[in-house]
Amino acid sequence: MTVGEACVKRINELCRERNITVNRLAFMSGVTQSTLNNIVGGRNKSVTVSTLKKLCDGLEISIRDFFSSNVFNDLEQEIE
Repeated sequence: MTVGEACVKRINELCRERNITVNRLAFMSGVTQSTLNNIVGGRNKSVTVSTLKKLCDGLEISIRDFFSSNVFNDLEQEIE
């Protein structure tokens, strides 16, 4: 799994835990729906730290909490 894929998985996991939609998260965080839909839909392969920070702020968690998940334990080597 790549970092981008792990981030998408974590975003979806957090939305499920809070029983909110991705579109609700976009509203809560101030990230445009199109941006978040592109990230979650895989059309945008990477997420900026700035966007992650906004998502975390909307969820009222720290970036540390975001990355504190088993999803990030077995990431693929991305340098070829």
